[in-house]
Amino acid sequence: MASIARPAMLQKTCLNVASKRAFSTKLSSSFPAINKSSSTVSRKVVRKAFAKDAPGAMRVAAFHASGRNSILPPLPQVIQGTVPPANPSHGSYHWTFERAMAVALVPLTIAPFASGSLNPTMDAVLCATILLHSHIGFESCIVDYIPTHRLPKTRKLAWWALRAGTVLVGVGLYEFETNDVGVTEALKRIWVA
Repeated sequence: MASIARPAMLQKTCLNVASKRAFSTKLSSSFPAINKSSSTVSRKVVRKAFAKDAPGAMRVAAFHASGRNSILPPLPQVIQGTVPPANPSHGSYHWTFERAMAVALVPLTIAPFASGSLNPTMDAVLCATILLHSHIGFESCIVDYIPTHRLPKTRKLAWWALRAGTVLVGVGLYEFETNDVGVTEALKRIWVA
């Protein structure tokens, strides 16, 4: 039992002494440049002396605590342009409409399968709601993650790609509804297959 406990105690004691020495404000004999009052402190001398005394974990921590080089510089912390007056209802209509669309999808998705009827009008409303819900969601992603003042061309490209994608999907859903079986019937066939 003593042989098992001894290495753990030795390790704990060494780490305790090393941490006290590293974070102590007392002068150490291993820092010769600091002990001499007339000499100037050289960074190389201090680093070598600290690296000699510090355990390996502390040397690694000191390495990782060095400064970081940013890949992209941070955005400017200023407001560009004019700031509109504060209004509590600004944006709340958008948020309410987005939530209403999300809530409307639940009964529109369940109703055709629960009732057993394949009404083309219900199918068209479901397709339009899914299309609007997706467009609003992707629009929010573009607004949130592609800033206009930093990436103006990329933002414009993303807007036009979203618009083109929404029109393309809308035309595809219209063609599928009018010339084929429709979305709910296709889902029903896939589910049974």
